[in-house]
Amino acid sequence: MAILLRFTRLSLKSTFRWILCPKYSTVLTAVGREKSGRAPSVWSSQLIQHRCVHRKGVGASPDNPGAAPPRLPFSRVTQEDVSFFRELLPGRAITDPDLLKSNNIDWLKSVQGNSEVLLRSKTTEEVSQILRYCNERNLALCPQGGNTGLVGGSVPVFDEIILSTSLMNQVISFDSISGILTCQAGCVLENLSQYLEEKDFIMPLDLGAKGSCQIGGNVATNAGGLRLLRYGSLRGTVLGLEVVLADGRVLNCLATLRKDNTGYDLKQLFIGSEGTLGVITAVSILCPRKPKAVNVAFLGCSSFQHLLETFQCCRGMLGEILSAFEFLDASCMKLLENHLKLTNPITECPFYIVIETAGSNATHDEEKLHNFLEEVMTSSLVTDGTVATEAAKIKALWSLRERVTEALTHEGYTYKYDISLPVEKIYDLVQDMRGHLGDMAKNVVGYGHVGDGNLHLNITSPFKDPALLAAIEPYVYEWTSEWKGSISAEHGLGLKKRNYIYYSKPSEAVALMGNIKAMLDPKGILNPYKTLPDDLH
Repeated sequence: MAILLRFTRLSLKSTFRWILCPKYSTVLTAVGREKSGRAPSVWSSQLIQHRCVHRKGVGASPDNPGAAPPRLPFSRVTQEDVSFFRELLPGRAITDPDLLKSNNIDWLKSVQGNSEVLLRSKTTEEVSQILRYCNERNLALCPQGGNTGLVGGSVPVFDEIILSTSLMNQVISFDSISGILTCQAGCVLENLSQYLEEKDFIMPLDLGAKGSCQIGGNVATNAGGLRLLRYGSLRGTVLGLEVVLADGRVLNCLATLRKDNTGYDLKQLFIGSEGTLGVITAVSILCPRKPKAVNVAFLGCSSFQHLLETFQCCRGMLGEILSAFEFLDASCMKLLENHLKLTNPITECPFYIVIETAGSNATHDEEKLHNFLEEVMTSSLVTDGTVATEAAKIKALWSLRERVTEALTHEGYTYKYDISLPVEKIYDLVQDMRGHLGDMAKNVVGYGHVGDGNLHLNITSPFKDPALLAAIEPYVYEWTSEWKGSISAEHGLGLKKRNYIYYSKPSEAVALMGNIKAMLDPKGILNPYKTLPDDLH
């Protein structure tokens, strides 16, 4: 056990400092008054496409395909509409601008709408009545879960009504024999994890945003997360859905069967649809048993090639107990140290790996991990490392991977790219982007899920810089397309990336998506301006 003892020699500090992200600076460029007599609307040159409702949206252009398109001809909310919602949802139809602020802006503070109504439903029937009414009135609607999305998909672009699922947070049932959980869409992922752990089960997905994100939003965006390598994607673990369609009809496909081959698998239409085809109100999901033994190793590698060889060795030697293989580069570590005051538990390295094993026999798992660590150390694939088996130290090691996104918020403005590539090409994109951008970017960092070829490329600047954005896009998408990758591995397309879909999907497939949208939501009221490109509207 000499190798394991060597790897546990370093203590881990778990004192974290949380700092609020400073708002970006803006330059005021125009003041205008709507004919309705409302107060003047102030627009920023950097945020104009996401600010207050105005007669003509700035619109996407070849130079900025991620900008908002012009507002579509939806109805505007009237006092009669508000009265209807207040009668339907007593005390839960919110119109106070101060209470709406956090729902109108995304987590990154990069997209901001101007919704005047927030509806907080508790039941599927309430959602059904809301959608039926909005469809009849031609009122656009933005479904919202935990609002942790990174592509502007969970907030209104203009004045769409926000439909929050936060109060739909009840567990409907759990079968301890099959491990199938059925719950409302607003259940927070971390709360579900805690509920299941008491019953000796776990959720099949784990995300850095688990304390805020909701299972309905996870499914609507087909979130991947840290356990995909072990348990697969939500397309496999979600067994059934309850969805409310645009006209208020309730589609009850809330199956709890692992095998059902009768007709089309309709739930797959809504997984990853980002709320554009229907509002998910309930989910049934297959949950694995809680592992009896969990180990986390934090390792350092001198090159990305050594990291890839370590991954190959890891899959071969750890096999069925391997549950996660994550990486971050040295630039990410510096951000964690500088902005969050986290401590690097090993010697400085160009690349770091987080490996998690989960099994049912601690002795068996420890032996396999020992053999693996001995192999990668003696072959010089890994230069240093530490292992944690206690819950507090495991959490501290995982924080070095999970909190990179938080650390980036302190760097100024961040351009975020969620790319899927052949595993061997993941870091080539980071290096090419550094060379391509030169001194234009403050920082170019890479981290992500090696196990499923998912790179999170992040480029920072002191402020929002149109010249930098023009240098990044479409270069990053052309590079990804050239290597047969996907421009969105797990974050979705939302508002920001909708017009780049053709880099990953053929025009025939995109046209078919448009047909499906037109069939299920002919008036286009569900999460407009998101997911599908502007040329389909």
